[in-house]
Amino acid sequence: MKSYINYTKFLLVWVFLVIIAGGVVRMTQSGMGCPDWPKCFGNWVPPTNASQLPADYEKYLKQQDIDHTFNAYHTWIEYINRLLGAVLGLWIIIHVFWSYRKFFKTNRSIFWWSFVLLLLTGFQGWLGKKVVDANLAVVKITTHMVVALFIAAIPVYILHKLQGKLKVENRLLKFLSIVALLLLVVQIAFGTDVREQIDEISKQLNYTQRELWIPRLNIWFKVHRSFSWVVAACLALIAFLSYQKKQLQQHAFINVGLVAVLILLGITMMYANIPAIVQPMHLLATSVLAISLFSFRLKLK
Repeated sequence: MKSYINYTKFLLVWVFLVIIAGGVVRMTQSGMGCPDWPKCFGNWVPPTNASQLPADYEKYLKQQDIDHTFNAYHTWIEYINRLLGAVLGLWIIIHVFWSYRKFFKTNRSIFWWSFVLLLLTGFQGWLGKKVVDANLAVVKITTHMVVALFIAAIPVYILHKLQGKLKVENRLLKFLSIVALLLLVVQIAFGTDVREQIDEISKQLNYTQRELWIPRLNIWFKVHRSFSWVVAACLALIAFLSYQKKQLQQHAFINVGLVAVLILLGITMMYANIPAIVQPMHLLATSVLAISLFSFRLKLK
């Protein structure tokens, strides 16, 4: 059992690694570094310089929305992102077979959740193709991110079912944790709108003049900025009410720490003209907070 639990934790870490890789792709504007899918410039291993491009490479380059000449830097960043996703799929296939052998007769729901994890990962791969086909359409990118969060949530749920720790009965905390999750979903929706605006503005400015990006945002940026304090206040209240409960205390304060990190990163982006390195950090912190809050909710009756 311990080996299976550790492997499930390993899967969860790998999911976050893939999320980070996706953030780096966006940070470097490498989303169309491989303009076709599942291959890259028609090959399974992409070229490292222009001399290795296929004879008909122009049909791939004309699809690019970012760089109309071959850019090995963009190509390999996107290729590594895809490779990490493919390896995650292999790890999950192993997890499904392991779940079948270990739990199909004794705890069948574990197997089915593992199987759903595989289906979601396959859907995510298909969605990745649609993102490329749509030349990085912002709505599809956002859906891609939401699916990644669902993929991360399933290993957490499996771990919760297996570790079987006694739940804490507290109706108020249960209610507040649900409210906090809903608030976070709303905040992510606001952030998604801001991110889509940034994508359009940065594209119009040829990914330069970062000092002009934030001033061109509409009212939803201010809403997103202000709403972060609502989420923080809710999590602070949960931490206060969890102070005397040993099973919840540490987890509640971790959530507060994560939202504090998010606010700090948001302030950094606002006053430092959206440094590229901060973007994947903000994405990762948001993902970790969402999954951590989900895990906290699972501890409550």
